[in-house]
Amino acid sequence: MRLTAELIRDSLSYLNPLKERELDLRARPLRRARARQDTESPPLRTWALPAQPHDSIDFTDNDIQTLGNFPLSPRITTLLLARNRVASIQPALPTAIPNLRHLVLASNQIAELADLDVLAKFARLTHLVLIENPVTRKENYRYWVLWRCPGVRFLDYVKVKDAERQQAVALFGTADEPTALASKIMGVKSKTFDTGAAGGTATAGDQAQGSRLSRIKLTDKEKKRLQEMIKRADSLQEIIRLEKMLNEGTLPPGVHLDADVMEE
Repeated sequence: MRLTAELIRDSLSYLNPLKERELDLRARPLRRARARQDTESPPLRTWALPAQPHDSIDFTDNDIQTLGNFPLSPRITTLLLARNRVASIQPALPTAIPNLRHLVLASNQIAELADLDVLAKFARLTHLVLIENPVTRKENYRYWVLWRCPGVRFLDYVKVKDAERQQAVALFGTADEPTALASKIMGVKSKTFDTGAAGGTATAGDQAQGSRLSRIKLTDKEKKRLQEMIKRADSLQEIIRLEKMLNEGTLPPGVHLDADVMEE
């Protein structure tokens, strides 16, 4: 399911306990926090048109892989994206949502410290949740986030201490003069591809599929069929099934002809 103006118009909108106008888009499942520009699915910018603007949007329990392509939305202060498949955040997102204060990305697929660098552009960000992402297991994860996002006051539901900020500066230096460690980390980002792009590349959430096919050589047609099969998956369970097969070194039926596959 894609995010469209019609879906937004038909979704529940209410005042949450913080007196924010919240749009409920939980468990649709949406594949990405943007809509493709085609006849079936209008561009996401059309959702700026509903009569009631929103302060908060709840995308929890969807299948979003890339967070981005929002229209200019200065009113939005809260995004809830727990239990999705977000692996990348578009660099332009802070420009589109300049007043974001609360961002919940628990249980997603962000993998590298440098993938978090875009968060530094959210000048008003104060509450950030990244628990149960692979990146949280990286050495100096908490210090890196605090170095890149000095305005954050609560990280993973824990209040930030001045001593942590001082340690972050000691490890990574300043923005103008980063240490060798900081420069090394900034050079390591996740490689992403997008199954939905016109050129046949896929979103960051699907990056693992490339490595899972390391033992099998596919023709261009077979790769295209696999990408189309991933795009057509209409539920998180179906995507998990496909990922499990790829992880086991097998391909879903219909992807290839036996004569076209060569095992390395």
